[in-house]
Amino acid sequence: MRHILATIILAVCLGQSAAAQDLQPILQTHAAEIADPSRGSVAAPLDAMIASGLPQVPTFLERWTDKGVWQRDADGVFFYGAASGNDLTLTDIDTGEETTVPKAGHTELRPNGGVRRVIGTALVQFQLTDPDIARRLSAIDSLARRPDAEQLAPLLGSIEGEPDPALKARKIQLANFLSASFAPDPADRIAAIDSLAQDTTIEARAVLNQILTTRSEVATTAPTGNVARILTVGDGLTKAEAYDRLIAADLAPPAIPAPAIRDALAANIVDGRVGDVPLAQLGNAAARERAYATLAAAGTVPPRLTDQGQADAIAAHTFAEVYVEDDPAITDAARAALTSVETRVAAERFADLALDALSLASIYFLAAIGLAITFGVMGVINMAHGEFIMMGAYTGYVIQQVVPDYTLSLIVALPVAFAVTFAAGVTMERLVIRHLYHRPLETLLATFGISIALQQLAKNIFGTQARPLTSPGWLDGALVLSDVVQISYIRIAIFVLALLFLGLILFILKRTRLGLEVRAVTQNPGMAASMGIDPDRINMLTFGLGSGIAGIAGVAIGLYAKVTSEMGADYIVQSFMTVVVGGVGNVWGTLAGATLIGFLQKGIEFLNPSNTLAAQTYMVLFIILFIQFRPKGIVAQNGRAAAD
Repeated sequence: MRHILATIILAVCLGQSAAAQDLQPILQTHAAEIADPSRGSVAAPLDAMIASGLPQVPTFLERWTDKGVWQRDADGVFFYGAASGNDLTLTDIDTGEETTVPKAGHTELRPNGGVRRVIGTALVQFQLTDPDIARRLSAIDSLARRPDAEQLAPLLGSIEGEPDPALKARKIQLANFLSASFAPDPADRIAAIDSLAQDTTIEARAVLNQILTTRSEVATTAPTGNVARILTVGDGLTKAEAYDRLIAADLAPPAIPAPAIRDALAANIVDGRVGDVPLAQLGNAAARERAYATLAAAGTVPPRLTDQGQADAIAAHTFAEVYVEDDPAITDAARAALTSVETRVAAERFADLALDALSLASIYFLAAIGLAITFGVMGVINMAHGEFIMMGAYTGYVIQQVVPDYTLSLIVALPVAFAVTFAAGVTMERLVIRHLYHRPLETLLATFGISIALQQLAKNIFGTQARPLTSPGWLDGALVLSDVVQISYIRIAIFVLALLFLGLILFILKRTRLGLEVRAVTQNPGMAASMGIDPDRINMLTFGLGSGIAGIAGVAIGLYAKVTSEMGADYIVQSFMTVVVGGVGNVWGTLAGATLIGFLQKGIEFLNPSNTLAAQTYMVLFIILFIQFRPKGIVAQNGRAAAD
């Protein structure tokens, strides 16, 4: 293929223009090679076609590769053809004129896979400068899948005239990959390898690893060539592996397995003895070894390898990993570049883990912020808090059935979910909770029963199958920062929503009359009542506010997770842990608790990725130990909650 590439470059340099010429005469000159090509013979017609510079050549190569070329048996003329039953529609290769003829008397060209790959390589070189950007993209993808040294020069030649900036950048990147592997000048290869030190893509790492490919060598003398490392038993090599390498290199006899020894003894029984050992004594392992040694000494069977003989054979040889690349300067550059890339990849993986942890923390914060108000401020253990999250998610689903526009339905669902769960929370507080204040055990049992009832109600209405809460199209996909770091737009939206909620809750508690009254009742309900504040009314509104926020959180979580009647149970435990660890009754504590639990869970999952359940168990154990040392949480609360 090297002469094909040279012909292409020559044709480009001479600026040949042959638009008025026909391709058919060239094809007829090489009719035999085209009709029955092989990997060796196909080079001649490709040379001739490429050297002609005719615009028909790329189309012919494409149709030839796709088995769309036919030859008329009578005179050997080639056409583009499409068969339909017994008829064949022929298209003239030069004029494009179509005729329909009987299929009999025509032969379809069917180049094999190897020939098609050769044709494809030549075709890619045309497509790199094709006016159609789709063809250029296809050529680049083909080069990336099957890189070849002969593709480097055409690729470099196509970069300067590339009008699309993104495709030009991709061509430059791919040219660096090919240059690192195939550039004829070692200095050019080293320069390309150095440029890959900043590239953390999988492709760049694959190129560097390919350059650093090694082969195993074993010899009685010091290894020659570009040695990667010397292996010794106990340092990168076991005794068994070392001896296996000696056997593979025909430098030591293979060990004789026990069944072969037994068969050899059985085959050499003479007059009731094997060697000089009577059959009656062969039940003893030492006797069997003595009998086999006698046979080996007589040359009847191969000698058995002893442990000492194996050790001596290993000690007499040198084991090494030798680079396939002969130039040490190139492998040194590749090793340095790969070290730099791996350092960057490790940093990016840490950043990706941090983003995942931050995203999980924002989900836990959304799920727990309502509970922080009801449990933290009011001291009510509401086991039905997860069901308010579920009610919010189902509200979003119902809204989407009425409003098909996903963006508009999401905008409508947020306030409606708040209203529905606020009303449900107020109803629950009026009918149940207000009769159970300062009775935590009864409150826990009552709200647990309510949670079961709400789950069953949801099953009766919506069924047991998960319902889709579809996100708008602008939330599809992910923000890709690199091959390693990426985060979905839905998680970004949940993070932003968590920040908005943080600001909203702080504004309500710090800047509104309701917030002032809530803080007053929290710190001293008796004094607040003497100042004209109705603690009963504040408790009702506070519980309703916490429940409403849980409903909005349900809409957000439903976009990310499955919407089922049991979805609240997936978040109730984490919500309580978030509130308790952060500090009961404190918004900033809830934020701190969500952050700690989110990062802790992701960290444990990173260390133990194969067992998510174990990771959650370790997290719970850590939380228990944490509470033992800091029972009031990260941000301790003052007032009634602290006293409780």
